[in-house]
Amino acid sequence: MRLLLFLCLLLPLPAAAEWHRESRDMMGTRIEVELWSEREEQALRAIARVMDSMAQVNALMNPWDEDSELALLNREAQHRAVPVSAELYTVIERALYYSRLSEGAFDISFASVGQFYDYRAAQAPDAERVAAYRDKINYRAIKLHPQSRSISYDIEGLQVDLGGIAKGYAVDRGIDILVEEGIRGGVVSAGGDSRILGDLGDRPRTIGIRHPRKEGEFAVMIPLADTAISTSGDYERFFIQDGVRVHHILDPGTGRSSASMQSASILSDRAIDSDALSTTTFVLGVGKGLALINSLPGVDAIIIDAEGKLHYSDGLLREQSP
Repeated sequence: MRLLLFLCLLLPLPAAAEWHRESRDMMGTRIEVELWSEREEQALRAIARVMDSMAQVNALMNPWDEDSELALLNREAQHRAVPVSAELYTVIERALYYSRLSEGAFDISFASVGQFYDYRAAQAPDAERVAAYRDKINYRAIKLHPQSRSISYDIEGLQVDLGGIAKGYAVDRGIDILVEEGIRGGVVSAGGDSRILGDLGDRPRTIGIRHPRKEGEFAVMIPLADTAISTSGDYERFFIQDGVRVHHILDPGTGRSSASMQSASILSDRAIDSDALSTTTFVLGVGKGLALINSLPGVDAIIIDAEGKLHYSDGLLREQSP
């Protein structure tokens, strides 16, 4: 549900080692792995393991794959507590944490209405259907049962989509694999969710945040090392209906596309957190979104509001001050 981040190399590096890269289409986006290694065998093994891990997450958490664990949960959890894998339990548990933190601005049950949007066909549900299903968006109805590691839904017809957090989780798993393989520099990306391991020797990487209204241009460039960054934007999956931009970031309170801003980019230690918080901030809007981010240690935000104006969290403003 996100934009692609462009990764720019700042410096030439010694010829004794080289960058190794691979990309695949998976999880509804482009998966990219880039790493620095002196040994090709090490690099190829690490990349293969990351791609396998991404495929495993997709197999567990793709709601449109009827054989996935999440699809099974969506079918059965309204009738009984469904035992799930540790991975799915962990992601849903973290998602519910952000739901409570944001008082429902982040809500993985948005799919109760979101399932009726078709962005390729430029179709949105009518007012009657939104009204009929909007009350099924309610994270409080998703119940965790830790002793049995199972999950149930208290509302019939409630549906969960992890598009706002699963990619971040998958990116973190990918970085963990690179570390296990002895890689000290690299990037794992899943669409708009990226995490940087290390730097470029004596300088950080420079990450470009896409301009929401000018394709091929950057709104801002930011140097990063050992950091996760996620961007939620209103331009990745959208169509125009009666002059209104209909996009995939839904406000759980209305079941309609949030009109609060054009994009929200979040910096944090882990991608699972930056992923969830970019969606959360987008829905909350500039004022409430920045207030939330400023209350979280080690988290920063770059926001482009509905008029195209840039806003920064307090931590980034302090860094920019002379």
